[in-house]
Amino acid sequence: MKKINIFTIVSLIICISALSGCARDINYIVDNEPCVKGVVSQISETYIVISVNEDDELYKSYKNIEVSRNVERKDGAFGGEIGDEVAVYYDGSVEETDPARINQVYAILYVGDSK
Repeated sequence: MKKINIFTIVSLIICISALSGCARDINYIVDNEPCVKGVVSQISETYIVISVNEDDELYKSYKNIEVSRNVERKDGAFGGEIGDEVAVYYDGSVEETDPARINQVYAILYVGDSK
């Protein structure tokens, strides 16, 4: 009986720890996660394509990046239009496709109008 209780307690701690990662606020994401900035050049239901800003570190490797619209923080979901400058906060992983792709997105934040 004691082993079952210990197992239950350990399981609960693991579940709570896993769920706490989902509760990160937008300020934590902005302060701690990698970011790429660019101008939106295409929009679909599932992704946007950004033209990476020339002064961004990723510009040397990727001129355009397809970004998933399935974001962790729904208050950081993209709701803009073509020509908007955005900051994409993600897990740091960029797939080597054509165009490059970011799948794990935490937030897409409006920076300004590039026009």
